[in-house]
Amino acid sequence: MAAGRVVDTIYLARIDPKRYRFEALNDPSGRRGLAEWMAKLHPALVVNGSYYSHTAKPDTPFVSNGTPMGPANYDARSGAFVASEAFAGIKDLSREDWNAAIHGADNAMVSYPLLLANGIPYEGKASEWLANRSFVGQDEAGRIIIGTTTDAYFSLYRLARFLRDAPLGLTYALNLDGGPVACQGVSLNGYERRTIGQWELQFNGQRGKLLRYPWGTFEMPIVLAVFPR
Repeated sequence: MAAGRVVDTIYLARIDPKRYRFEALNDPSGRRGLAEWMAKLHPALVVNGSYYSHTAKPDTPFVSNGTPMGPANYDARSGAFVASEAFAGIKDLSREDWNAAIHGADNAMVSYPLLLANGIPYEGKASEWLANRSFVGQDEAGRIIIGTTTDAYFSLYRLARFLRDAPLGLTYALNLDGGPVACQGVSLNGYERRTIGQWELQFNGQRGKLLRYPWGTFEMPIVLAVFPR
């Protein structure tokens, strides 16, 4: 809420890793948006993942169904989402080397920034770069929380503080790629939901530049998919 009205909404999913599994996937063809991923995978949920290069391949360390991808040499100090049969959650890379953090993972993606680390919000620059946002986090009970905004109210700095104060019990939250790629789809037990990113707003001093993508979909080269066990 701002000035007495709703300015953004976050679509949330709370996931029990004992009942659901996670896959980090990459399609560098550039042909798949949210609808194509949902149709191909038939998942419970798909959300956009971490950052990708101009060739649509992972721009950060990445593991997809046991296959390492992305750069072999990388200076990672924020966080990683890691999933295996024994564990699913966020690793704090300020405390652990990324190689060690994702070692043995079935699926993993390094991303940045870490919006919450043990409940403490991101302390980076209070930027006015506003965009659709997605994040993956975990709560005090070890459940995975995935969220995607419907509009572009949040800078990273603002989102970190909002998640700290929200009644979600989050201990960790890792930012995923933002802007028009910030999309989420849910299909479970007859329930269907879609949100597709459209907005990115960049400020230079007092002047703002609004980028809007009205075409109804956007390529998602990297996704995090969730499936019932």
